[in-house]
Amino acid sequence: PLSAMDHQPKFFENLSGTGKAIGVLTSGGDAQGMNAAVRAVVRMGIYVKAKVYFVYEGYQGMVDGGDNIVEVSWESVSSILQVGGTVIGSARCKSFRTREGRLQAAYNLVQRGITNLCVIGGDGSLTGANLFREEWSGLLEELAQKGKFIDEEAVKKYAYLNIVGMVGSIDNDFCGTDMTIGTDSALHRIIEVVDAIMTTAQSHQRTFVLEVMGRHCGYLALVSALACGADWVFIPEYPPEEGWEDSMCVKLSENRARKKRLNIIIVAEGAIDCHNKPITSEKVKDLVVQRLGFDTRVTILGHVQRGGTPSAFDRILASRMGVEAVLALLEATPATPACVVSLSGNQAVRLPLMECVQMTQEVQKAMDEGRFVEAVRLRGRSFENNLNTYKLLSQKKPDAELPKTNFNVAVLNVGAPAAGMNAAVRAAVRVGITEGHKMFAVIDGFEGFARGKIKEISWGDVGGWTGQGGSILGTKRTLPAKYLEKIADQMRTNSINALMVIGGFEAYLGLLELSAAREKYDEFCVPMVMVPATVSNNVPGSDFSIGADTALNTITDTCDRIKQSASGTKRRVFIIETMGGYCGYLANMGALAAGADAAYIFEEQFDIRELQANVEHLTEKMKTSIQRGLVLRNENCNENYTTDFIYQLYSEEGKGVFDCRKNVLGHMQQGGAPSPFDRNFGTKISAKAMQWISKKLKETYRKGKVFANTDDSVCLLGMRRRNLVFQPVAELKNETDFVHRIPKEQWWLKLRPLMKILAKYKTSYDVSDSGQLEHVAMHSPKEAETGAI
Repeated sequence: PLSAMDHQPKFFENLSGTGKAIGVLTSGGDAQGMNAAVRAVVRMGIYVKAKVYFVYEGYQGMVDGGDNIVEVSWESVSSILQVGGTVIGSARCKSFRTREGRLQAAYNLVQRGITNLCVIGGDGSLTGANLFREEWSGLLEELAQKGKFIDEEAVKKYAYLNIVGMVGSIDNDFCGTDMTIGTDSALHRIIEVVDAIMTTAQSHQRTFVLEVMGRHCGYLALVSALACGADWVFIPEYPPEEGWEDSMCVKLSENRARKKRLNIIIVAEGAIDCHNKPITSEKVKDLVVQRLGFDTRVTILGHVQRGGTPSAFDRILASRMGVEAVLALLEATPATPACVVSLSGNQAVRLPLMECVQMTQEVQKAMDEGRFVEAVRLRGRSFENNLNTYKLLSQKKPDAELPKTNFNVAVLNVGAPAAGMNAAVRAAVRVGITEGHKMFAVIDGFEGFARGKIKEISWGDVGGWTGQGGSILGTKRTLPAKYLEKIADQMRTNSINALMVIGGFEAYLGLLELSAAREKYDEFCVPMVMVPATVSNNVPGSDFSIGADTALNTITDTCDRIKQSASGTKRRVFIIETMGGYCGYLANMGALAAGADAAYIFEEQFDIRELQANVEHLTEKMKTSIQRGLVLRNENCNENYTTDFIYQLYSEEGKGVFDCRKNVLGHMQQGGAPSPFDRNFGTKISAKAMQWISKKLKETYRKGKVFANTDDSVCLLGMRRRNLVFQPVAELKNETDFVHRIPKEQWWLKLRPLMKILAKYKTSYDVSDSGQLEHVAMHSPKEAETGAI
């Protein structure tokens, strides 16, 4: 039973690491973002006054000891956030698999008083860590009996070993975690390559077979196929049916007949057929050449996928996990099982390490035994959802097989352009056609609607749209209120039975206006749904909006470059202005991902004392070996403390200590090719919104016409913590600050202290959310439809 204690908020300032020593190691295959995790563990550890040690070269370094286990300082992890791979090295280690090896490792740790380990690696590394923990007291006893190593005193003092794991693996093959560290960055590499290949394939009418990593897990292949609209994908969990050779060739030639100039086929390196025989990229190529005579090339991406700088998502994920891992170590007792920190939806969770490992092994077992449906289910909601969405969007059924609903559905973009809007339009159009509706595209938002810029759009019209930035349909900020009469006319003329609006805060205001106009115009009594798409991420009812991830990556990349420009000129502070209206999401998360010293946002009021404290903080920092500073400022954080003002203040106060430069990022934040996250998020959320429209159309069709005038027929589909939820826009009114166009409560403000801690500021941090150990949930097949992204 819960005691009254549990309802008190829990603050991390009350947790102390004094007298504790934490060892951090990276093991197994490397992954981008491992360094961000190492940095967070080191800084959080030092912050709570624990000693932190690097263990170089993974378990090999632990066994070898000596210079491989070194105490580190705050500055040791400076400038590693933007570096791919792992700076402390990772090695495959045979000796740790033997008891002698583990005995040696235990001796090396005890000598330094290390009884807390943070292991960043794949399932093999984590299983090894768990075994080490179980044997720990036995190993110490044995060392004491041999007499010459440690005494009984030490056996008692260091009796328990605590272990917390973080999963670093580009394959995303670990059950219990939505995303492992490195997966998003690997997708970035794959998508960059696919985008580049598409232009050359287009020029020559070629077919490309791309082989991506994933010996036992098809996640990378599946998601990149979804993100680039590949024609065919081969993954180990879902082998093609007998006779796939024929159906694939038919599909490829149909696409060519529809004037599609290129074909992309993605093969996971572990792809198999239903008899567990490998399907290789060469085999696929030979098949296409023999049967169809298409000009075909194979590209094997190989280790490119492990390389490069970590994406913004991976840096934030790893930083959050690293801080959470230290909290878990501080709270660990001999009774708590070894745990893994991970993300579920948008929430940090702790899971028992062995439960995750067992479930991960179950997947492999199911695949080996040919139970493929089971394997897909064990992979989790998100994997299953990806697969279902891919199947839905990649192959058009013959017209004869499509249902005919006689409903017309219009899609439009509203607000400023956001990367990923086109992916959302594509998914809506294709799902709509599959469900039997006629799809209409509205050009230039509500303004274009009023002017009658509306046309039917077909399956083929949206081919190749996923990778395009901006808005192909055209988008405007204009609200519908002044065009109500004309829009109603257009809806009547084109007999539009439902509306899907993809856009930002204006789209939300637009739907509120249209639903208010229902009393006067029957034409607006139809199901309407909004999918949030804006770089600012300021739409109420959703934790994320399409386009924000791409903008965040742009900000992070730019900050990386700006930081590098200071490497010659010592002691420089950069002040960078980001977009976002009054919403501080981009400034705050950009600061976390770029390792900034401060971020000024509207949601957290600041005054001259704060500015003074920041300047002093930077002055102190310049005395260390890190001689540069980075400060982000949201464009509307304060009307008087403008970017120029802050720049001049810093310049004046920093005279003789550091000089300043300022940079306004501007509209580059709205451009660029959409990131894998935005393509995927846009595709899945939009497909789901379209299915909702179909359901509502059926419910509201009476006596030959659609009539919907209840609040629940005008909804916003948003991501809330762990789930996708449809929320009536009328109910979201209370959650909105209309003056500043932001939600009244924003989840990411809870991450604000994280950035301050990692930048060495004293702060308060409410950790009430973390700490409960959860169990790995086996979800039922039903849940896959409602659940996660």
